[in-house]
Amino acid sequence: MIRAGIIGGAGYTAGELLRLLVNHPQVEIAFVHSTSNAGNRLAEVHTGLEGDTDLRFCAEYDLRAADVVFLCSAHGQSRVWLAGQRIPEGVKLIDLAQDFRDESEGFVYGLPELNRERIRTAKRVANPGCFATAIQLALLPLAAEGLLRGDVHVTAVTGSTGAGVKPSATTHFSWRTSNLSVYKAFTHQHLLEIGRNLRLLEPAFDSRINFVPMRGDFARGILASLYTDCPLGEEELRKLYADYYASAPFTHLAEGAVDLKRVVNTNKALLSVGTHDGLAHVVSVIDNLLKGASGQAVQNMNLMFGLDEREGLRLKASAF
Repeated sequence: MIRAGIIGGAGYTAGELLRLLVNHPQVEIAFVHSTSNAGNRLAEVHTGLEGDTDLRFCAEYDLRAADVVFLCSAHGQSRVWLAGQRIPEGVKLIDLAQDFRDESEGFVYGLPELNRERIRTAKRVANPGCFATAIQLALLPLAAEGLLRGDVHVTAVTGSTGAGVKPSATTHFSWRTSNLSVYKAFTHQHLLEIGRNLRLLEPAFDSRINFVPMRGDFARGILASLYTDCPLGEEELRKLYADYYASAPFTHLAEGAVDLKRVVNTNKALLSVGTHDGLAHVVSVIDNLLKGASGQAVQNMNLMFGLDEREGLRLKASAF
């Protein structure tokens, strides 16, 4: 059994991670750290775990009790935590924040569709951002063939859980419901990791990624709609995407249009592709808390420990 520890166990990503790990056939949970909830039962905070575990949050922990530690604290806190730790030999780290997505401190960027073989041998993995996952999966096949030859235009909408568990003016129900808004237009922090990885595949790519993120009036999921210049016809484009993702267990080219209900509550990414007057149009849908966060973290753990990527992640979409 893989012994898993969690640092920063009270947020949405930690809650989803726990939901997956308590049902993972190869994992036992060694500890779940939360300073603010120390002593409380996990199910008092993550109420969906009632009946699944009697574990309690802890303030103190011993890293030697774990084989893998997931870092689920706020952005910026993972680097602070690591600086104050002596990591025992053999303990692997998976960071769900943005601190090490630049691959500093020995971390490997954890997008399996890009770095599967590197993840298999990694001791430290930096989980990608949620928007970054959806957008990169829509663009990797084009970049791999050197076909990103102009600006990329992206509009993407995310559910309220993408903003984290702490309430704010733009996440509470009375503001969010029946509402839609733009934020961080052209400046979103995930552009850094997207641009860096696309240039790894296509070094000559020097065009803009014009990204307009939006807040949706739903809890979870991301739909990203992208278009860019492309010389391929639709049949060639579909073959390119089908071939690129042929061995990917969670990323699939759909036959027709895609929508959020086909992926919410799963670790899937579904893509639809089409061409229009010299443009490639790609739509990508994921669950921001699973393929965009905790599900992908478990997928990375599976790879790091030599398990089937799908272990603990055979989830059913909430279709209705």
